[in-house]
Amino acid sequence: MTSAPGQTVGPFFHYALDLDRGNELVPPGSPGSIRLHGRVLDGDGAPVPDAMIEIWQAGPDGRIPRATGSLRRDGWTFTGWGRALTDTDGRYTFSTLEPGPTEAGRPPFFAVTVFARGLLDRLFTRAYLPGAADRPAADPLLAGLLPDRRATLITTREDRGLLFDIRLQGEGETVFLRYPRHGQ
Repeated sequence: MTSAPGQTVGPFFHYALDLDRGNELVPPGSPGSIRLHGRVLDGDGAPVPDAMIEIWQAGPDGRIPRATGSLRRDGWTFTGWGRALTDTDGRYTFSTLEPGPTEAGRPPFFAVTVFARGLLDRLFTRAYLPGAADRPAADPLLAGLLPDRRATLITTREDRGLLFDIRLQGEGETVFLRYPRHGQ
């Protein structure tokens, strides 16, 4: 069986897929809240103004949330999922909680999906908390990467937040993941 080539994703996100407070997994300024933010950049280092970023994450206790309500935020239910659109400078931001490790000894991370113009399909990556690169053997994905590639998956701690830039290609390209059954 042959498959037909797909169409590119985007740039319709700002018109069709924007959710009210979709980037607020918790209300900004609430106890324990942090800001996960960054820029989406193309191969030339230029901002991608029409991308959409989704994150999935564990709660601070490392448990995967099972609560419903991601599409209609109520201000107190943490669902572990959010969606943010980039602005004209390629910037995105989430108000969330720091995830805990889902398995003992493993570093905590955000699962990240990127949708952008020109992509044939979405891209998957991870954003690990600072310190994960200090113990790469604790995570099979990090252990399999050279240090310079590993660095593209590590957030930088800032005052009350974490910075995670996503480079779609070129120098410093973010490591993207491929799942065996994805795209079939």
